[in-house]
Amino acid sequence: IELLQNWKHFINTITSDNGKEFAQHQEISLALEIDFFFANPYSPWERGANENLNGLIRQYIPKSSSFDEITPDKIIEIQEKLNNRPRKRFNFETPNYMFNQKVAFIT
Repeated sequence: IELLQNWKHFINTITSDNGKEFAQHQEISLALEIDFFFANPYSPWERGANENLNGLIRQYIPKSSSFDEITPDKIIEIQEKLNNRPRKRFNFETPNYMFNQKVAFIT
């Protein structure tokens, strides 16, 4: 909630999977004043952008990896690489570029 609070006017809805990490979804929905939806089980096409990002992350962290061995610095390194990687969906601009364009346009 804290991380999304300043950005809530950019967010229309949240769609998650059915993991226990979203057990307090009602609290999130109320605090951010947005609708919270759950994808149907075994329906990855309902979370297309999420599934695509998971695939990109797996290029750096294979599925068999133990997260006990991944340092916060390594996560930040992967985050920076992915956020500065051109994407077809953004006409081959980077997520960082697109985000900064949107923020600059609104502010």
